[in-house]
Amino acid sequence: MSLDRWIALGVLLIGMAYGYTAFFTMDAALPPFMRNNPIWPSTFPRILSVMAIIISLIILLGIEKGSGGPREGEIDYRRLGQYKIGQALGLLAMMVAYALLLRPAGFLPSTVLFLLVGAIVLGERNYKILVPVSLFAAVFVWYLVQVVLGIFLRPWPFFLG
Repeated sequence: MSLDRWIALGVLLIGMAYGYTAFFTMDAALPPFMRNNPIWPSTFPRILSVMAIIISLIILLGIEKGSGGPREGEIDYRRLGQYKIGQALGLLAMMVAYALLLRPAGFLPSTVLFLLVGAIVLGERNYKILVPVSLFAAVFVWYLVQVVLGIFLRPWPFFLG
């Protein structure tokens, strides 16, 4: 079985567990006045679980491949060493570090650092463009969240006030 089908099998199992939770246990503690609403807190999880199950079954059954042999660009599990797994794992580690540094370091420094190091890990070496774009993106997102949406987002580390 190819790698995409193994992944689809994992998504199917997760989708089934998520669907069971969404359909049978999530709304048990709803107050009586919410039971007559057309949309419950479990509505979106139900939709997500059904979509995940349908899409993973399509991949497992091979419906999306159609006729013909393997196409170029498909993941071959026998050649995993040729893919850039180190970059992917590095980005995942950086995402975890970003989430952990967000509160103590503040939004702006941690976001700029994440964007800079992430682009460098992916192979960008034009620092004259990389640094201003990272700074602009972090400040722009902070401005949108803080000023436009009105959600407080600590821009600087806690010791700077």
